[in-house]
Amino acid sequence: MERTFGGIKLWFKGGIAKYRGMEKMHTQNLIEAICYNLHRSPRIIATNSKN
Repeated sequence: MERTFGGIKLWFKGGIAKYRGMEKMHTQNLIEAICYNLHRSPRIIATNSKN
């Protein structure tokens, strides 16, 4: 789990609050998680297709 948050923090500046308010921060976190999954998906697909 820590690797996931570390990747988000490294690639998408996830440790910085860009907005004020719980709803806006929740949206920011969701978008960062979606971007993280899209960033990793080609490697995951390539690894699974070799089997």
